[in-house]
Amino acid sequence: MLTEKEVKFLTSRLWFQTGVGLVLAFLVVFLAIQVKMIFEPIIVIIQAIFIPLLLGGVLFYLTHPVQRLLENRWRFPRWASILSVIILIIAALVILVTVVGPIVADQITNLANAMPMIVDRVQSFIDYLLAQRERLPGQVERYLNDFVNNISSWGGDIGSWLWSFTVNLVQGIFYVVLAPFFLVYMLKDHEKFAPFVASFFSGERRIWIRKTLHDIDETLKAYIQGQLLVSFLVGLLLLIGYLIIGLNYSLLLALIGMLFNVIPFLGPYLAVAPAIAIAAIQDPIMVVWVAIIMFVAQQIEGAVITPNVMGNALDIHPLTVIAIILAAGSLFGFLGIIVAVPAYGVLKDIVRNIYSRRQEISETAARDVDGEP
Repeated sequence: MLTEKEVKFLTSRLWFQTGVGLVLAFLVVFLAIQVKMIFEPIIVIIQAIFIPLLLGGVLFYLTHPVQRLLENRWRFPRWASILSVIILIIAALVILVTVVGPIVADQITNLANAMPMIVDRVQSFIDYLLAQRERLPGQVERYLNDFVNNISSWGGDIGSWLWSFTVNLVQGIFYVVLAPFFLVYMLKDHEKFAPFVASFFSGERRIWIRKTLHDIDETLKAYIQGQLLVSFLVGLLLLIGYLIIGLNYSLLLALIGMLFNVIPFLGPYLAVAPAIAIAAIQDPIMVVWVAIIMFVAQQIEGAVITPNVMGNALDIHPLTVIAIILAAGSLFGFLGIIVAVPAYGVLKDIVRNIYSRRQEISETAARDVDGEP
């Protein structure tokens, strides 16, 4: 049996408290899974609110510097700064739709019209492989046979895919409509959030809560503003490169590359896949040029743009990023891939502040024992 002194010593250790916390967390998750039917309505409500809240948060971090500039330098009242931000967003959307929209629409139409030719070329390539199947490795031959056998079933799934796409499109429009409401309230009352949370605590805990929330805010701000700016610049570099080599659907492919680049580390590799596919159909030598353009763009992004725009906002090892993205993608799909890295950065801030707080308490206790002032 442990003595009372030994029990106090054991329970005061950080590793013991961390272990107990993890066990309790896993127990809560296990119990929640067992009674998930009870929480299902709550989960549905959270899912309905989360995406517009996420979009509103992204818009907030993008537009907050403008609001701060208007209020601090030009002395705009709060209502005027919010109205100005909304007008700027609407103006940006109008410019985007009127200038970029028609070009993208034309390229999408041209790509849709070219799909029969693309399908014929792919079919010709498959027929060639089928004719050479005896020369192919056994595993490749099995994959090829499975692909051919599944074409008919894929065709039968088009109807369900279109229905799912329509439902998701309606949901997306609903989320986009709700996002500005969250944005307005965030722009109006963002200074009140940290004091409201800290008001439930007192003394040094209140100070610790305020510091932790400030660190989280700085992390999210650096990541969202930096990642979106980096993605825009990379998309611009890709557009310039694609136009130089004369790649078809340059603007559309550059926009796809810009969107995929929002995904940390793995995004650039996913972004180049559609461009390589189009280049291979247009002219095989284009594949080499597309690869060179992507390589140059990523080198400029990694050596010049990201260090100067984002710095060490999250300071996460690439292997950790890959593991986080793969795990989040398996559990939560594409949305999990998008939010996994900043969520990990927030968790890292919380853990770091907890550790720092523990260190301060330990040092204070040690000074008290030693009789130091």
